[in-house]
Amino acid sequence: MARETEYSAANLMKDAGVDTERWNRVPDEATIERTVAAIEARNVRVILVDTAEEALGAVVNLLPEGAEIMNGYSTTLIEMGFDRVAKENRKGWQDYHAVITAENDTAKRHALRRKSVATEYFLSGVQAIAESGEIVGCDKTGSRMGAWPHAAAHLVLVSGVNKIVPTLDDALRRCREYCLPLENQRAQRAYGTGSFIGKHVILDNEVEEGRITLVLIRERLGY
Repeated sequence: MARETEYSAANLMKDAGVDTERWNRVPDEATIERTVAAIEARNVRVILVDTAEEALGAVVNLLPEGAEIMNGYSTTLIEMGFDRVAKENRKGWQDYHAVITAENDTAKRHALRRKSVATEYFLSGVQAIAESGEIVGCDKTGSRMGAWPHAAAHLVLVSGVNKIVPTLDDALRRCREYCLPLENQRAQRAYGTGSFIGKHVILDNEVEEGRITLVLIRERLGY
């Protein structure tokens, strides 16, 4: 079962004023299977699992021993427990996130963040998935989105099925009407400042075989 935190959607929804009926639903199995097929037709591998625990195992298996890794902030990854696994680091990963967190010099930390989008394995949550197969991400600065189109050698995405919406237009609306208000609440509580969408990335069709894997979980995770 997913681990709820103070920044999980359930603890932000009331103040964010979002439409959970529309944007946080779990689709039926036929819709999930149809969406998986549409994603894979765009050359993105999908690993479909039932639980957050299974998703965590799948992600760990995707990351070789000693690999260079980086993860952008992701409520889904945290709810899965990846932060704990990364801290234990039993596979000896070269963890860019740990290096950045330990750096106190602001200029050096920014330089490391720019380099981190080109790591061997970059992990990220997603904001929306269209039933037609497009995967949509957004963030304020591009610290995650920079890895998506090309920079990361391998992109490992994680998502609950609650991110699935009918169309690409719906996916972009989900970013604005659901993800942003929730992220704005999280940012206010965590940093004392609001958020906005600075960058969108749409994964439409990947040209490099095996570069992108989506671990899709039959649970509500993240936002």
